[in-house]
Amino acid sequence: MVRKLGKRFLTLVSAMAAVLVSSPVVFAAGEALPAGGESYVKVLFAFGAMLGSGLAIGLGAIGAGAGIGNAANGACQAVGRNPGVQGKIMTVMLVGMAMAESVAIYALVVSLVLLYANPYVKYFLG
Repeated sequence: MVRKLGKRFLTLVSAMAAVLVSSPVVFAAGEALPAGGESYVKVLFAFGAMLGSGLAIGLGAIGAGAGIGNAANGACQAVGRNPGVQGKIMTVMLVGMAMAESVAIYALVVSLVLLYANPYVKYFLG
């Protein structure tokens, strides 16, 4: 019971600290924007690009990590059953891990394109 209350208290204190640290930035953002509505479109577009970029690399890394872990698990089990073919198993495992890691590299490329070379900028921001 005490441990549960301690976790809740720590969560509450962490959330309050995050709000206190980020509040000056939030209140300063309203004064930094001009009166026109065009600036909100730019802010929303940038926010969408950042959110999409974060999701792309995050989900890509999770998928790559799961694939690599699955390949290593299968290779360890196979070598445990038949140690004589360790060389062949390791070769196939490394190729499989490289293929799984390529997903994370593609996600990184998509993320960087969204952030720095977004093809939709000319459509939304003119």
